[in-house]
Amino acid sequence: MLTEQDYKDGQVLLIDKPLQWTSFQVVNKLRWLIRKNFGIKKIKVGHAGTLDPLASGLLIICTGKFTKRIQEFMGQTKEYTGTITLGATTPSYDLETEVDQTFAIDHISEDIIKATTKQFIGEIDQYPPVFSALKKDGKRLYEYAREGEKVEIAARKITINEFEITRVQLPEVDFRVVCGKGTYIRSLAHDFGKALQSGGHLSVLRRTKIGEFSVANAISPEVFENQMKTEIETA
Repeated sequence: MLTEQDYKDGQVLLIDKPLQWTSFQVVNKLRWLIRKNFGIKKIKVGHAGTLDPLASGLLIICTGKFTKRIQEFMGQTKEYTGTITLGATTPSYDLETEVDQTFAIDHISEDIIKATTKQFIGEIDQYPPVFSALKKDGKRLYEYAREGEKVEIAARKITINEFEITRVQLPEVDFRVVCGKGTYIRSLAHDFGKALQSGGHLSVLRRTKIGEFSVANAISPEVFENQMKTEIETA
């Protein structure tokens, strides 16, 4: 059973972030539960890498002195699984915004899809989505995007170690990606559609691993809350 001092000395908590939650909401919820259960006013809690509200999966939460290790965890290789829907694009490259253009997919076969993944392996240039939290001139890109203002975004070097296609049921393509820091899977979905002479957007995303940590060992915020209650009742 973890004590107040354990949380202050530092814990790494593996949380399976539910859909529709922001990463910030998860941090707030856990911080509130720890403070409430131990009757303390302050405890440092942070996450090691944001997941979009429309994505689920592994979120590493650090408490107390371990918040100093957040950058270390953020730099580790990540694994994602998900679905790219071909034949249509959206401004946000995912389901946050409505489809803005449609394209033909009748020229695309499973063999072509699998062969095209090879273009994305290794160090590549990637443009972040315009609907992202990156800042330009002190303002977040999604703020420009929502105002309909166009901004120049520079490409960034990212590394994709593995890009595996696990199911093809057009227009849906399921995948597994292992990648380095700073990779936007939404941008990968968009660029993949373009490389297939069509369009594509991300319709499902789940983060399954960060370094040696796996979502298989993670718990939901609800389970964390129930464990806290049980610990108090049995204390």
